[in-house]
Amino acid sequence: MRFTALLHHITPALLRASYWELNRSAVPGIDGERWVEYRKHLEARIEDLHGRVHRGTYRAKPSKRAWIPKTGGRRPLGISALEDKIVQQAVRTVLECVYEEDFLGFSYGFRPGRSCHNALDALWVGLTQRRVNWVLDCDIRGFFEAIDHEWLVKFLEHRIADRRILRLVRKWLRAGVSEDGEWSRTTVGTPQGAVISPTLANVYLHYVLDLWVERWRKRHARGDVIIVRYADDFVLGYQYRDDAQRCLAELGQRMQAFGLELHPEETRLIEFGRFAAADRQRRGDGKPETFEFLGFTHWCGTRRDGKFTVKRKSMARRMSAKLKEVKDRFRVLMHAEVRTMGRWASAVVRGWMNYHAVPGNRASVDVFRTQVCRMWYRTMRRRSESGRRRWPWKRMQRLIRRWIPPVRIVHPYPNERLIVTHPR
Repeated sequence: MRFTALLHHITPALLRASYWELNRSAVPGIDGERWVEYRKHLEARIEDLHGRVHRGTYRAKPSKRAWIPKTGGRRPLGISALEDKIVQQAVRTVLECVYEEDFLGFSYGFRPGRSCHNALDALWVGLTQRRVNWVLDCDIRGFFEAIDHEWLVKFLEHRIADRRILRLVRKWLRAGVSEDGEWSRTTVGTPQGAVISPTLANVYLHYVLDLWVERWRKRHARGDVIIVRYADDFVLGYQYRDDAQRCLAELGQRMQAFGLELHPEETRLIEFGRFAAADRQRRGDGKPETFEFLGFTHWCGTRRDGKFTVKRKSMARRMSAKLKEVKDRFRVLMHAEVRTMGRWASAVVRGWMNYHAVPGNRASVDVFRTQVCRMWYRTMRRRSESGRRRWPWKRMQRLIRRWIPPVRIVHPYPNERLIVTHPR
């Protein structure tokens, strides 16, 4: 079924609600306007924006190119103008109502009511409770920069027949990028960081990957096949090796047909599962390999009763990168008030625990907390030495007890949460 009229849902009330949903401290786009400044005369501005959208006189502004650090390099980020963000958020709300009925259950990225931990739960349960002996860890090279505009619009037209909504999407895709004052045209890709980009990316991969994998495992697989996808990162599990090899070869061809490419270095087929350790030991191949997904390293382990389980710990390079940021920040805060440093360090540790404190990862979280405390202690010692005062460890311990929260596991076991999330 195609929806022929959707623009009437973009009302002043929806635009106003979309404005309040935006990040209030976000970096301004090419227009230089911040969230707080737009609030002045908000009602008049929303009415004017609503009129321009419905009259067809709304014009999308280019995204401002920014670069953010990532492990092993930099990642391009597109910062949209504030009015573009408002309209994109409103259109995203409308499109989600349509596509949430179509998206498959193993897709978790940037969907309402779903999170990274829901994807991690599904992967853990799939690896432990299904017959999985081989794992294909996949990553798409430069996915957001490689999305084909023509294919994306064709995919949208499967469900959206309102030409005014499609025209808005085309305006954002063709708006271009501004970097150092120079505008450049964009013929492929969607700005990573734009409000509408996650929804468009999910639509693209829904037709390119999700529907294809769902059909492939029903028609061609000899054994069990599981898949968990979060944005452009996805993991497949297979019962038989030949299924995995055939699927990998056909998946590469499928990606190329739509302008995408599997990353050759980050896409690996490994032996993984309840029999992997014994089979590899019998062949003299050593311990089973590990794979990384959503910030955790997964490896084959055993429970106290000797049965197989999947264990997880925080990725080492992610933790090292975060601790380097903490160290640099402590240098900036060296002469700040103690309570300012304590509040910031407390927020860092709590934020790390809120994501990484999963069952079985207590040791890694404890290492992170200990390193943050040591960096804070070294910073206080340097400051006290410059002021000719000593800073004993006992005094530091009082600060740690006051500001740094103790390590605790904040997430339940994956199978328990999955049962609550998916009662069936």
